[in-house]
Amino acid sequence: MKKHLLAITLIASGITAMSAQGLEHPFHHAHSSGHSYLAPNDSLAREAYEHNAPAEFYIPGKRHLTVHSNDNRFHLTIGGYAKLTAGVDFGSPIDNSNEFIVSAIPMHLAPGNGAQFNISAMQSHLYFNFVAMPGEVNQIGVFIGANFLSNYNPSLQFAYMKFRGFEAGYDYSLFSDPGAGVPTIDYEGPNAFTALPTVVAGYSHTLGKNRRWSVGGGIEAPAYSVTPGNDAAAVTQRVPDIPVWARYSWNRGDSWVRLSAVVRNLIYHDGVSRKNVDKVGWGVQLSGKSTVAPNLTAYWQGVYGNGIASKMQDLSGLGLDMTPDSGLPGGEMNLVPAWGAYMGLQYDFSRSVYCSMTYSHIRTYADRYNHVVDGGTAWADQYRYGQYAVANVFWNITPVIQTGVEYIYGRRVNYGGDQAHDNRLQCMVQLNF
Repeated sequence: MKKHLLAITLIASGITAMSAQGLEHPFHHAHSSGHSYLAPNDSLAREAYEHNAPAEFYIPGKRHLTVHSNDNRFHLTIGGYAKLTAGVDFGSPIDNSNEFIVSAIPMHLAPGNGAQFNISAMQSHLYFNFVAMPGEVNQIGVFIGANFLSNYNPSLQFAYMKFRGFEAGYDYSLFSDPGAGVPTIDYEGPNAFTALPTVVAGYSHTLGKNRRWSVGGGIEAPAYSVTPGNDAAAVTQRVPDIPVWARYSWNRGDSWVRLSAVVRNLIYHDGVSRKNVDKVGWGVQLSGKSTVAPNLTAYWQGVYGNGIASKMQDLSGLGLDMTPDSGLPGGEMNLVPAWGAYMGLQYDFSRSVYCSMTYSHIRTYADRYNHVVDGGTAWADQYRYGQYAVANVFWNITPVIQTGVEYIYGRRVNYGGDQAHDNRLQCMVQLNF
């Protein structure tokens, strides 16, 4: 009973005094140390709840505030951060103070609107990490996390369970490699990144003598965004997306290379034949993270495929999985080829100060097979490619408080040749608990 009263008292009166790795979008890798009310020799429990957290938030060796049962078989970690960002856009300002989305750069700006001040606390986050029977064969994990990006209303980011290598719930796509994300204040990050949340059900397994190999796969909710034509229409989807992946790691798991693939069944209705038509979309991705020199870390990713626009951050929701073919009679639609890549470098001046810089590029080819581009159609205003470049510096003032400053450049180019760019200079302060 005394142990339970102590735990309740600590949560009520001392939670903000504790240091923890701040739960963040996959582009932020904080360098901070902290404390925990776990016993120092309770390595199994500590490893279990760190493993249960999303890959992009898991950094070996960090400790968190944790409440546990008397028999030490049930652990609940409660944490998060309060984050304030402020900055100014100049060029063609994106009307989103948290996410710098290149495809959202305005192409036809009204006179006088060439700059915009932004301030927001919506990126603040709260999470709950529960692990039962740590280290046992039947270990169970549940993770729930939410931010406030929905106009300061709680917005679910994670809600999944894990058991014996199986995972089910709401998480980033199994096709993505969130741990390869670069550190940014910007919540969106590189426009070529494939870290998009969805409902997943998958399995992963570690192989090899040194457990350097891991493989996985599963199914997930179908991502679907097409551009209907006069005789072609979007319909409800019947088949889940099927991602698989394999990863080889070294440097005690802190460096890796990952190969991912996804197969998708995309269905549309042909109004001429009055039948539903299936198209098989696919994508491949190579990603990773590695130490390339003392204190210098590289993050990178390259992805290519047909009909995978919905799997890529900057293209999601733009109708570029499939488009109508105006060069052919009837209601035919074709898959849109697309690719994206980014490369980022992070240099650690010390455990408290580090900087990074990243370049990202994404491009679509709706005109390759679809004959959709000419000066007299609306396709001239469709997004063709985009560039994203970011540089920043972070400083962990204390293990609890972090600040940073960042510059972002984005450029959008349409099929008709029109282009626009935006610049963002912003700073942040974040309190982890």
